[in-house]
Amino acid sequence: MTHAMLKGSNVPLDTAAVRAVLRWTPGPGVPDVDASALLLGTDGRVRSDEDFVFYNQPRHPSGLVRRLPKKRVVEGLTDTVEADLGGLDPSVDQVVIAASSDGDTFRSVSDLRILLYDATAPDREPLALFDVTAETGEETAIICGELYRRGDAWKFRAVGQGYPTGLVGLATDFGISVDEGTDESADETPEQGSDAGTGVRTDERGVPDAVAAPGVDLDATVVHAPVIAPVPVGVPPQPTTPPAPVPAYGYPQPAVSPQPAYGYPQPAAAAAPAPDPNFRMPPMGPQFVRP
Repeated sequence: MTHAMLKGSNVPLDTAAVRAVLRWTPGPGVPDVDASALLLGTDGRVRSDEDFVFYNQPRHPSGLVRRLPKKRVVEGLTDTVEADLGGLDPSVDQVVIAASSDGDTFRSVSDLRILLYDATAPDREPLALFDVTAETGEETAIICGELYRRGDAWKFRAVGQGYPTGLVGLATDFGISVDEGTDESADETPEQGSDAGTGVRTDERGVPDAVAAPGVDLDATVVHAPVIAPVPVGVPPQPTTPPAPVPAYGYPQPAVSPQPAYGYPQPAAAAAPAPDPNFRMPPMGPQFVRP
């Protein structure tokens, strides 16, 4: 049997594994709706930022509270949070189920309701349902309901409390540290010696020192221009002695060394004097004389 709940009413739960489904009717001008959950201690605040389950952190580190993908059903769109309440640490006293709108207020959202199912039998009819309505029409976040401990059991309470400050304001109220990522780059003034966005370093007159190639840091690579000495007025230019030619490798070179170039024809040696016609070779080898 499904309990149709009024704001502020509560219902005991026969199961500790529940699936809280937000459902609404989409259409032109209707903002998207996102479900989220906050795990609270006995002081009504989160123990750490990890206790906030939402679209950018869809799973609690314990794995016991998680956000499921959105679905399109016959009645509209759904966004779901599933919680295994029986496995939660005893320090968790409540699990708040919230909805936030993207792009407009809940004045433009039709037929928003929360349906609570037994997660072990999700195909059965819901345990409870609560039609969530905006109180002022300016809300961009709403606490739809809360799951809370009563002794060893759990209950569900229909809440319907709105926040015009959106999900940021709601999360902050429960102790979440929200970093909105303000952009400070627009307030920065280019310092002397640099031209922001051009990759060119300049001096105090605005004259560029060098142009950086893509991926080159001018702070690490310094480009120096050649230094040219000034020429006095009225003095004609003096001739300069050309530097000695540098051998061009790969071309025939002039001979610079008397050493023979191995592997090539060698120059002929000077002619030797004519041999003595009276010269005779001595006997070769040991000479044996008979006695």
